[in-house]
Amino acid sequence: MSFLREVADNSVSLDLYIQPKASKNSICGLHGDELKLAITAPPVDGKANKAVIDFLAKLFGVAKSSVSIMSGQQSRHKRCMVQGVTFQEASRVVNGFF
Repeated sequence: MSFLREVADNSVSLDLYIQPKASKNSICGLHGDELKLAITAPPVDGKANKAVIDFLAKLFGVAKSSVSIMSGQQSRHKRCMVQGVTFQEASRVVNGFF
Protein backbone atom coordinates (compact mmCIF):
# COMPACT_ATOMS: atom_id res chain seq x y z
CA MET A 1 0.00 0.00 0.00
CA SER A 2 2.29 2.72 -1.23
CA PHE A 3 -0.55 5.27 -1.00
CA LEU A 4 -0.68 4.94 2.81
CA ARG A 5 2.10 6.22 5.08
CA GLU A 6 2.55 6.61 8.80
CA VAL A 7 3.27 10.28 9.52
CA ALA A 8 3.49 10.13 13.32
CA ASP A 9 1.92 8.19 16.16
CA ASN A 10 -1.81 8.12 15.42
CA SER A 11 -1.50 9.94 12.07
CA VAL A 12 -1.38 8.68 8.50
CA SER A 13 -1.17 10.28 5.08
CA LEU A 14 -2.92 9.03 1.99
CA ASP A 15 -2.14 9.71 -1.65
CA LEU A 16 -5.48 10.02 -3.42
CA TYR A 17 -6.83 10.34 -6.95
CA ILE A 18 -10.24 12.02 -6.91
CA GLN A 19 -13.03 11.41 -9.42
CA PRO A 20 -15.54 14.25 -8.89
CA LYS A 21 -19.22 14.25 -9.92
CA ALA A 22 -19.61 10.50 -9.36
CA SER A 23 -22.94 8.83 -8.68
CA LYS A 24 -21.93 7.97 -5.09
CA ASN A 25 -19.05 8.48 -2.68
CA SER A 26 -16.86 5.39 -2.61
CA ILE A 27 -13.41 3.86 -2.80
CA CYS A 28 -12.94 2.62 -6.37
CA GLY A 29 -9.59 0.87 -6.04
CA LEU A 30 -6.16 1.97 -7.15
CA HIS A 31 -5.12 4.51 -9.76
CA GLY A 32 -1.40 3.97 -10.20
CA ASP A 33 0.13 4.40 -6.75
CA GLU A 34 -2.87 6.32 -5.41
CA LEU A 35 -6.13 5.28 -3.78
CA LYS A 36 -9.00 6.30 -6.08
CA LEU A 37 -12.03 7.95 -4.48
CA ALA A 38 -15.27 8.71 -6.30
CA ILE A 39 -16.89 11.84 -4.86
CA THR A 40 -20.36 13.14 -5.77
CA ALA A 41 -19.46 16.82 -5.36
CA PRO A 42 -18.31 18.88 -8.35
CA PRO A 43 -14.82 20.41 -8.35
CA VAL A 44 -16.19 23.93 -7.90
CA ASP A 45 -15.69 26.37 -5.02
CA GLY A 46 -13.94 23.76 -2.86
CA LYS A 47 -16.98 21.47 -2.78
CA ALA A 48 -15.00 18.38 -3.83
CA ASN A 49 -12.31 19.10 -1.22
CA LYS A 50 -14.95 19.40 1.49
CA ALA A 51 -16.54 16.14 0.31
CA VAL A 52 -13.15 14.38 0.44
CA ILE A 53 -12.65 15.55 4.04
CA ASP A 54 -16.19 14.48 5.00
CA PHE A 55 -15.76 11.07 3.35
CA LEU A 56 -12.38 10.35 4.99
CA ALA A 57 -13.63 11.46 8.42
CA LYS A 58 -16.61 9.11 8.17
CA LEU A 59 -14.50 6.27 6.74
CA PHE A 60 -11.95 6.38 9.56
CA GLY A 61 -14.38 7.40 12.32
CA VAL A 62 -12.68 10.67 13.23
CA ALA A 63 -13.81 14.29 13.44
CA LYS A 64 -13.69 16.36 10.26
CA SER A 65 -11.14 18.61 11.98
CA SER A 66 -8.79 15.59 12.14
CA VAL A 67 -8.60 15.39 8.33
CA SER A 68 -6.63 17.88 6.24
CA ILE A 69 -5.55 18.20 2.64
CA MET A 70 -1.79 18.65 2.70
CA SER A 71 -1.31 19.15 -1.04
CA GLY A 72 -3.35 19.16 -4.23
CA GLN A 73 -6.07 21.65 -3.29
CA GLN A 74 -6.71 22.40 -6.99
CA SER A 75 -5.86 18.96 -8.36
CA ARG A 76 -7.32 15.47 -8.65
CA HIS A 77 -4.09 14.20 -7.06
CA LYS A 78 -4.19 14.94 -3.33
CA ARG A 79 -2.23 14.05 -0.23
CA CYS A 80 -4.40 14.01 2.87
CA MET A 81 -3.52 13.55 6.52
CA VAL A 82 -5.79 11.81 9.00
CA GLN A 83 -5.00 12.29 12.70
CA GLY A 84 -6.23 9.94 15.38
CA VAL A 85 -5.76 6.77 13.30
CA THR A 86 -2.82 4.39 13.49
CA PHE A 87 -1.23 2.89 10.40
CA GLN A 88 -2.62 -0.54 11.37
CA GLU A 89 -6.17 0.78 11.81
CA ALA A 90 -6.04 2.64 8.50
CA SER A 91 -4.68 -0.43 6.71
CA ARG A 92 -7.49 -2.56 8.11
CA VAL A 93 -10.17 -0.04 7.02
CA VAL A 94 -8.79 0.35 3.49
CA ASN A 95 -8.14 -3.37 3.02
CA GLY A 96 -11.84 -3.98 3.65
CA PHE A 97 -12.50 -2.52 0.17
CA PHE A 98 -10.16 -4.88 -1.70
